Amino acid sequence: MTIVATLEHYRLRQYNAFMQQPMPTAEERIAVLNQLKQLITQHQSQICQAIAADFGCRSASETALLEIFTSLESIHDAIKRLKGWMKPQHRHTSLWFKPAKNTVTPQPLGVVGIIVPWNYPLFLTIAPMVAALAAGNRVMVKMSENSQHLCQLLQLLFKDVFSDDQICIIAEEGQTGIAFSQLRFDHLIFTGSTTTGKAVMAVAATNLVPVTLELGGKSPVILADDYDVNTALSRILGGKMYNSGQTCVAPDYLLIPEALESEVIRQAQAIMAQRFTDIAHPDYTSIIDDGSFTRLCNTAQDAVQLGAKVVNLIPNSVPDPQQRKFPLQLICQTTDSMVAMQREIFGPLLPIVTYKTLQQALDYINARERPLALYLFSNDKTVQQQVLDQTRSGGVAINDVMLHVAQDDLPFGGIGHSGMGHYHGREGFERLSIMRPVMHQAALSSTKYLYAPYGKIGKRLINFIINRKLSRYE
Repeated sequence: MTIVATLEHYRLRQYNAFMQQPMPTAEERIAVLNQLKQLITQHQSQICQAIAADFGCRSASETALLEIFTSLESIHDAIKRLKGWMKPQHRHTSLWFKPAKNTVTPQPLGVVGIIVPWNYPLFLTIAPMVAALAAGNRVMVKMSENSQHLCQLLQLLFKDVFSDDQICIIAEEGQTGIAFSQLRFDHLIFTGSTTTGKAVMAVAATNLVPVTLELGGKSPVILADDYDVNTALSRILGGKMYNSGQTCVAPDYLLIPEALESEVIRQAQAIMAQRFTDIAHPDYTSIIDDGSFTRLCNTAQDAVQLGAKVVNLIPNSVPDPQQRKFPLQLICQTTDSMVAMQREIFGPLLPIVTYKTLQQALDYINARERPLALYLFSNDKTVQQQVLDQTRSGGVAINDVMLHVAQDDLPFGGIGHSGMGHYHGREGFERLSIMRPVMHQAALSSTKYLYAPYGKIGKRLINFIINRKLSRYE
């Protein structure tokens, strides 16, 4: 069979199984989520080893914190809140239609497809999967070609626990992603680059498949002049170094007051010198592949050639092509002509942009595509509100970076070029449900007078309704 035919076989199996059980109970959904939780809990060590093998070097501690902990928290939160999410929502009924009653009832969609990137291959599998399973759906997952070890492990583990008409893990075998996007899913979730996201959406549109796109972009950090520089940099650099900057919500560039540039550089050097003596440390994550490593080298070189000053923050370290480890570097004296300011960094490079006034910083952000995340360091409530009011982004964290994504009761998603739609928490459950409006008509209803041909009572009733409504507008 062709790739498309094979994938369609799995989708049809899941769809047929769904039609046999189109409305699983809360208890049945919770049982599936508990199985998923147990699978992760019992195989933590194997998961860490598989992800490390895919990256080349990624410590078990980092995977445990960024992927296993967050995945288990996502499952725990869904189990705790699921029965409340499933309850029909009672909606207002207009006076003219009473005693009818209106509700919005969540119901499963059917089969949900999930395309997973390589950078957080467990969490970005589990988080959308949890939303889909909580909503009562079946799930097909397409893994990245850069996550082969984890994919093989998950295929074995899931096969032992779940039937493939409930959850199916698909490996990338060349052109699989294109074929996967062509399937008639009831919803398709894609996490990855904006360029690939556009292609996925275009293919999905041929079958009118609704999509949720979690993309990326250049997420800015604003350091206001009232905030402690050392505290801000400690958090900014710590977040930037998670997964060696290979995170869709990583700080992409840093906007700082012009007068603070020298202090920022000095304190950044001091902070990182205390954390890493060199990039050989086992907690320093590798860049995923040779192409990405070369791209980072070229980005730094391009900046230098165009007049930037690159400051290495890891003492006595240079890029290591054998281990694919790249030292964290600041790019100072940036210009818009540099590649570093035109494309998402997705690695341990942090450009600095200086500003004279806060409004200048906001204008700089607003002149670019809307980012997936925006970060502000300020204790001034007026500044905080000004930034929130005058900018738009998928999410915001104030006085920290990236942690908003780990809040299970906050929706996660982008806007414009950084994505569309949300998952996590109630919003994820509702995104992957039919939020079905239902009107319950009463035994007695005045609508019997509103059918043609209109008698005397009907005409009087219509005139009364219209005159009453018009009087409210006067």
